[in-house]
Amino acid sequence: MNAPRQLFIRRLPTRRLLTRQAFISAGANLGDRAGTLRGALAALARTPGIARVESSPLYETAPVDVPDQPAFLNLAAGVETTLSPERLLACLLAIEADFGRVRDPARPRGPRTLDLDLLLYEGEHRAAAAGNGDSNAAGTASLTLPHPRMWRRAFVLVPLRELVKTHVGWMRSADWAAARRRLSRALRTSEIKNQDVSIHEKR
Repeated sequence: MNAPRQLFIRRLPTRRLLTRQAFISAGANLGDRAGTLRGALAALARTPGIARVESSPLYETAPVDVPDQPAFLNLAAGVETTLSPERLLACLLAIEADFGRVRDPARPRGPRTLDLDLLLYEGEHRAAAAGNGDSNAAGTASLTLPHPRMWRRAFVLVPLRELVKTHVGWMRSADWAAARRRLSRALRTSEIKNQDVSIHEKR
């Protein structure tokens, strides 16, 4: 009688997902602005694939491009994520919708309950598609990294600087060297210094 064969199973190594840092600009100028922004941060923290969320203080900022609308509250958020840039952007779109964001094609930069823009994603640089100079507002079809307008917006750069300065571990790897230099240069320009941005609430 033959002895039973022994079955050997080779276990393949599990693939470890790479965690990256990404930065998001959040703004609101309708309804309970502060409550909406806090809720958006909580929604990010609950999102599968996002392991860490930290934010800057809230800043009161004057509208840019379309001045005839209420003032904004803005903040910058940093996330550590295994999501791809495209998947992260899709999550931002879903969170905007949950907070009642309605996009008016006739007034794309008008008042809004919540605005979430993907600014930077560690190790990723994407050129703008033709005719897509204002991408990365959640819901756009293509993605430009860094965000094409961020370097001219004090309501983006001032909160981002505060986030990076006050929380440990953000924007420290070699992949961020160029972004750190550009952030420092942009904050020194008169264009940024002349924009109306003031602290609203410290965290």
